[in-house]
Amino acid sequence: MTGSITGPTTGLSRKSSLALEAVLDVALYARPDPVQAREITKRQGVPQRYLEQVMQALVRANILRGVRGPRGGYRLARERRRISVLEIISVIEALDGTEQQALSRSPLSQQIIAPLCARLRRVVENEIASLTIADLCNMMVKDTTSGEDIGVHHNQPDDNDSNFTI
Repeated sequence: MTGSITGPTTGLSRKSSLALEAVLDVALYARPDPVQAREITKRQGVPQRYLEQVMQALVRANILRGVRGPRGGYRLARERRRISVLEIISVIEALDGTEQQALSRSPLSQQIIAPLCARLRRVVENEIASLTIADLCNMMVKDTTSGEDIGVHHNQPDDNDSNFTI
């Protein structure tokens, strides 16, 4: 999927960051039962109503799958290795209609700054297009082995162990 990081800087919007956290949370905790939104809000410290908007966009984009019922919640719609970070960010930024912030119209801005910002966006997009949820899960495993408490207190699955269902 193609997408873009918006704005003259390479930072993520609050919603994009939340979406990445939510998908990563689902990837880490959706075993054996789906992850409920209230569990994510508790772990991530965000309002459930705000999170639900993000989750529904991710379901519509076939990144997450909603599971109905009393034990319902969310699961990954595809294998971790088949969901890119860029795809998640693109879905959320399209939802918000986030547009590149206008740069100054000065000659220096148009000739130097605008091309520099475009180049930086391409570099970041190329990097995150190759990152998957599986890669982020593997980063979490490495962080937990260093002894840093990141809130994940159970055995982490192998990269080959996906949590999607058909």
